[in-house]
Amino acid sequence: MADSRKVNILGIESSCDETSVSILINEEVKANLISSQHFHKAYGGVVPELSSRAHLQMIKPLVESALQTADKNLEDIDLITATAGPGLIGALLVGLTFAKGLSYSLNKPFVAVNHIEGHIFSGFIMEKKPEFPMLVLVVSGGHTLLLYVESFTKIYLLGTTVDDAAGEAFDKVSKLLGFGYPGGPQIEASALKGNEKSIKFPVAELKDEYNFSFSGLKTSVLRFVQKNFPEGNIPENDLNNISASFQKALVEALVKKVNLALSNYRVKSLSLVGGVAANKRLRNEFSNLAEKVKIPCIIPSLEYCGDNAAMIALRGFQLYQTGITDSLSVMPYPAIPENHYLRIQ
Repeated sequence: MADSRKVNILGIESSCDETSVSILINEEVKANLISSQHFHKAYGGVVPELSSRAHLQMIKPLVESALQTADKNLEDIDLITATAGPGLIGALLVGLTFAKGLSYSLNKPFVAVNHIEGHIFSGFIMEKKPEFPMLVLVVSGGHTLLLYVESFTKIYLLGTTVDDAAGEAFDKVSKLLGFGYPGGPQIEASALKGNEKSIKFPVAELKDEYNFSFSGLKTSVLRFVQKNFPEGNIPENDLNNISASFQKALVEALVKKVNLALSNYRVKSLSLVGGVAANKRLRNEFSNLAEKVKIPCIIPSLEYCGDNAAMIALRGFQLYQTGITDSLSVMPYPAIPENHYLRIQ
């Protein structure tokens, strides 16, 4: 291991529309501050240039506040970590460049973290931690991944989405129903008041057994709305029923693939991570599945489901403990690259 003593880690996350700074002592979170850019709601989605400007405004005061919250000085920090990608390139540049500047000025080691890896191992933030090997479902606005994780550096991709990610499907259906952005929380709130058995929305069956597809589900909702409400005015009761039925179909599609993987892979724990992991319906179904197969289910608390720097600091620390550090020449990347940043086999 690179270091067995207590390590003070500073993490920075700026991949999209959340500016986040966290301070950890090894795996213990001492501060996790998040500044959300709510103004994007007016545009129906994240505007990259505006996101970058907001990160520039928030990064320095958030670092100062995180240090104060954790009762630390910059000189106390032993390791600097930041998200390198995937994400919006301008947004990534802000956090990554700031972190590299700190690393250079403090002469401290630096680890560039893949945002998805941060999510994959975010369950280790919790008091009850996953055990290897584990099955992990990553569900977010940009990614849907089913992974067999053997260790901190051995991650095997079983399946992914062939079109829309789960979170993307939530956002598109939300816009279709007139709820706006972001879609997940609004669909979920509407679904609570609806009858999820009122409409049968189909889910695509794929030849690749662990892959997902949600564009057909989204299209089914669109056609239902066009057929039954050609004028575009959908009564509230019908909106709630559509939301509930759509959510049910999407959650069942996710759980079905995980259940299939559990029948073919022997694992010691199950973990649900990513922004969509905040969905209560999905959390409940995941927990029920784990109970059925009698293995622990680790789902991060809501604070650690969305984009946050605690998972970035933790992932950076895990890699640092295996002897991995990065040079300050590392560049941000908008998509998952086929190199060492994402340690997927």
